[in-house]
Amino acid sequence: MREFIVEADGGSRGNPGPAGYGAVVLDAATGETLVEAAEYIGVATNNVAEYRGLLAGLRAAHGLDPAATVHVRMDSKLVVEQMSGRWKIKHPDLKPLATEAARVFPAERVTYEWIPRERNKHADRLANEAMDAGSRGERWSAAESTAELSARRVTPASRRGAAESLGGGAAVADGAGADGAAKAEADARAANAVAAPGWAPADMGAPATFVLLRHGETPLTPQKRFSGSGGTNPALSEVGREQAERVGAALARRGTVQAIVASPLARTRETAAVVARHLGLEVSVEDEIRETDFGAWEGLTFAEVRERYPDDLTRWLADPTVEPSGGGESFAATATRIAAARDKLVAAYAGRTVLLVSHVTPIKTFVQLALGAPPEALFRMELSAASLSAVAYYADGNASVRLFNDTSHLR
Repeated sequence: MREFIVEADGGSRGNPGPAGYGAVVLDAATGETLVEAAEYIGVATNNVAEYRGLLAGLRAAHGLDPAATVHVRMDSKLVVEQMSGRWKIKHPDLKPLATEAARVFPAERVTYEWIPRERNKHADRLANEAMDAGSRGERWSAAESTAELSARRVTPASRRGAAESLGGGAAVADGAGADGAAKAEADARAANAVAAPGWAPADMGAPATFVLLRHGETPLTPQKRFSGSGGTNPALSEVGREQAERVGAALARRGTVQAIVASPLARTRETAAVVARHLGLEVSVEDEIRETDFGAWEGLTFAEVRERYPDDLTRWLADPTVEPSGGGESFAATATRIAAARDKLVAAYAGRTVLLVSHVTPIKTFVQLALGAPPEALFRMELSAASLSAVAYYADGNASVRLFNDTSHLR
């Protein structure tokens, strides 16, 4: 019985963020690389990407020889322990992937081993190449990047199995003589290409489009004071109400918004109500798009925070996991809930345009995640009161930033 080694990895730049996986199938006896698989999968978490890499590696091995035994090596402790049955699978995004992976081979023919990251460099490289190419919008295939694999020794039966198990379903004919040799080489390339598909063309169906509106001014806005979800919950100022009227009129002229969702805070609900009157729509409230809680910094200016909490401020500026003084919310925690809200709202408003009336940090976070930018990018964006930004989310997981900090309707 033939034995394969599958090494797999996945990564996400943002977690969740732009993600990809890599997998390689090795001949256990010779160490020869038989198949490489890699793909950019859009926005996903690290764990989802790792499971997708495992699934791709198992499918590629099954395509080479459905009767083989497989030894899986990964640097993901979670995937190894869950697939070995020692840890429960609780996350709803991982359960179907684990179930699918368990069905590729009978359980008695697959073993799992955790290895350190430095011993998983091959799969890690493929995953990063996939993410790099995806960030450039390029089509890329592991087969194209490693042409030497097309000359590997693959039997006609294994070529047929690879095509069928990975969805090709087409029979592979055997040739004879010189023409047969050429055909065999072409078939080997085809089998490798199926096993390492890269990206399909982007799904350009109607996206879920988020038009992101920052609320109008409050009395704290001109003074640039920290105003989050844990402060005094200020209402709009007279200027802020006028801004809301202007943005409502502008959106009514465009006529593209089909639904309105607002943060539960007073300033966003008031802004949303004004816009809704112009558009003839109802307002839904989504708690997860509220502003960050700035703890003891609520109501203070940046200069006042620097004077009273200099060490805390320095740490906060350097590390997105650090909370503001007094038990506020870190940017990392904000990003986690915004990503969850994004996924829920994308599913609820697929193919539609929805206005999200929110705040500085959530809107910047939507944009940061869509771009796959690092957390420090939040400090490099300027977002004005009553400004409009827009991000489109496609069914294939890709996101496109369409607009940022547009204030033309206020002039």
